[in-house]
Amino acid sequence: MNDIPKSAALRHPEKAHRPDNPIQRKPDWIRVKAPGSPEYLATRTLMRELKLNTVCEEAACPNIGECWKQKHATVMILGATCTRACAFCNVATGKPDKLDPHEPEHVATAVGKLGLHHVVITSVDRDDLDDGGADHFVRTIKAIRAAAPNTTIEVLTPDFLRKTGAIEAVVAARPDVYNHNLETVPRLYPTIRPGARYFASLQLLARVKQIDPSMFTKSGLMVGLGEQVGEIHQVMDDMRAADVDFITIGQYLQPTPKHAAIAEFVPPDQFAEYKRTAQGKGFLLAACSPLTRSSHHAGEDFANLRAAREAELAKTR
Repeated sequence: MNDIPKSAALRHPEKAHRPDNPIQRKPDWIRVKAPGSPEYLATRTLMRELKLNTVCEEAACPNIGECWKQKHATVMILGATCTRACAFCNVATGKPDKLDPHEPEHVATAVGKLGLHHVVITSVDRDDLDDGGADHFVRTIKAIRAAAPNTTIEVLTPDFLRKTGAIEAVVAARPDVYNHNLETVPRLYPTIRPGARYFASLQLLARVKQIDPSMFTKSGLMVGLGEQVGEIHQVMDDMRAADVDFITIGQYLQPTPKHAAIAEFVPPDQFAEYKRTAQGKGFLLAACSPLTRSSHHAGEDFANLRAAREAELAKTR
């Protein structure tokens, strides 16, 4: 067994002694160009100047070149170190730093400088905080509203497990979209998402709709981890029972040899089948492709989401 590289060991100390899972060669349909456009470099420089983290970088998103070329960055608040150790995730694990009290204002500044019409705000898990970081989400939403009142806001929050009042606080801040990813099927939670609970995450999505039925909700899944098609269909049914509006499904890509192995590269025609099935089950919108990620094309998707709701409402008039 090869030793884990020093940089990866520092980033993922809990994975350092796991056996290696060789990284498979990617099929042609999920290869992307290396980033390097002037717009990409300008976006990276801005993030550094404002001391902001992005999930695009921290999670090694394959779409970073495309998104940053369009100056679309998904900001990751609450620091860059997560208190969880999910088997699929490339975000660093460990003891988090103290919260930056100026981070909400820095996010708002970035939104203004990038000229964003729609912004996605996500975070690491912060189990060490009494509210899981909910107040920081609220402060960030308010800062963006003050600096860029015409920008629509999507939040992608942690599960706020055992953090009483956290969900309610974020919903009360009125983001335009509330996203929380289920990530995988219930059977795989113990190995893929061991710090989370499937039905707690599902209940979070249902709770958002209970508080504010008009708020758009969204959730995503990775495939290629060993799940069965029927299990994905069951998760779709669970999401619809929670009144989730928008589902995203993309291919899991293994960040390092110490992360969960890829069981298969799901072919594009299977993603097309997932999309047809999701539409048949009543989702307002379904984005399903190998390179689909929660925040990929989020602005365009939000416009389509609103149009789909208007079309549904028109049928009842």
